[in-house]
Amino acid sequence: MKRLGISLTVLILLAVSAFGQNVYEPERGSAERKAILDAIRVPVERDMKQKIVFVTNNFRVQGSWAFVGGTLQSPDGGQPDLRGTAWAEEADFFENNFFALVRKTGSRWRVTTHAIGCTDVCYSDWWRRYRAPKAVFPYTE
Repeated sequence: MKRLGISLTVLILLAVSAFGQNVYEPERGSAERKAILDAIRVPVERDMKQKIVFVTNNFRVQGSWAFVGGTLQSPDGGQPDLRGTAWAEEADFFENNFFALVRKTGSRWRVTTHAIGCTDVCYSDWWRRYRAPKAVFPYTE
């Protein structure tokens, strides 16, 4: 019985610490920030068919979850070239933004989902859909 009580106490403490984690932005130049952005880079560069530089407006981490949003730039600091992408025919209406939800599994950050060129708050239900903490998002429904 005593062993069960100790086990329950440890379980409760772990649950409280998981929910009580602070939201933070990784320091520029940190290994964590680089690892998260490098994970996002793979699908975004595949979709954009070119090298991309991220300019982040929102970068929030809590526990094993991260949400990143911002704008896309070419390596020379200009706008991405939309030729050959899914947005090529609607380039005049392209919203130059990206959003990504990333989760750490083991020692690696992996993209859970991402969106490019959103004209609305495309991530508003991601917290529910992917069971991510609401605190990492700048807006939720």
